Amino acid sequence: MAKNVKELEFQKILEILHEHDSESVYERINKIPKSKELYDTIDEYVDIKHLTRRSVLGIDIYRYGLFKHLEQTLIPPLFKILMEKAIRLSLENNQFVFQKYTRERILKSFISTGDGGFMIFETPLHSLFFAINFEMVVRAYNSYHLYPKLRNIIGSISLRYAITNDTIFQFDDNHYGSAIINNSRILERDSLNRCLVDQNTHDWFLINIDGIENLQVYTIYDLANIYEFQSYDTSLIDHGENLVLNKDHTRLTGVLNSDISRIGQIRSKERLLDIYNLHLQVSMFISADNRKDSKRRITISLGNLNTAGIDH
Repeated sequence: MAKNVKELEFQKILEILHEHDSESVYERINKIPKSKELYDTIDEYVDIKHLTRRSVLGIDIYRYGLFKHLEQTLIPPLFKILMEKAIRLSLENNQFVFQKYTRERILKSFISTGDGGFMIFETPLHSLFFAINFEMVVRAYNSYHLYPKLRNIIGSISLRYAITNDTIFQFDDNHYGSAIINNSRILERDSLNRCLVDQNTHDWFLINIDGIENLQVYTIYDLANIYEFQSYDTSLIDHGENLVLNKDHTRLTGVLNSDISRIGQIRSKERLLDIYNLHLQVSMFISADNRKDSKRRITISLGNLNTAGIDH
């Protein structure tokens, strides 16, 4: 069972401060106090070594600032439409992987930036699957299957993605932590529309499936052997269609190709982060919400093969 995200309570922090610090000091002579006792107490409460590790999926509309004013005002509503469609695809078609999620839970952990945002999931696999479903909806929009008149007004959009895996904590119903900070840094430094992952995400796939490249030969049944999925209900494997990974070995649908390569380092919080460029080709069926018989098979690319370095 996955651990809950550590929540820091404001009242508890105030209690610690009232016990070991002074709320206000206005003396004629000011001096720096000794704070080791306060530091040790807060360090014990926060417990940095045992903060929860989560995967963060960052999504950003590429070159949003270059759109004209009217189009810019329409992009946040469009992003919300794309988000709702991607959530539906994830919950309906990949019930085994997303069995512990609901629409409300996904939206509650979403940090909006207007032209994108950050999503918090339990594992990098959840982040990757959601990114694939999101890109599928984007392709449906770009190819005039989803709100074609709106598509004609706004034009085509392109997204860049980042997946990080690090510590997260919660305070006042908001999420903070290295996973979000690192994700933001990666998106800021990517001048292209790619899907970039950090070293921790790369290592997670390496440990659990011998490398992300194996997604092109794995079936949905293979995911049940991943440690974090040991408590999942395997009967849900047979539920849902248009899976990211198929139930049987096939090269007709699902993940067709998977490539990953290291492209450089960035600095975040005085740390150097190794960054990898991920490129996937995935083929799935997508249908209208109100007409399941009205569907079309679409092959999309998540990320691209451009391995140029990233901005420092």
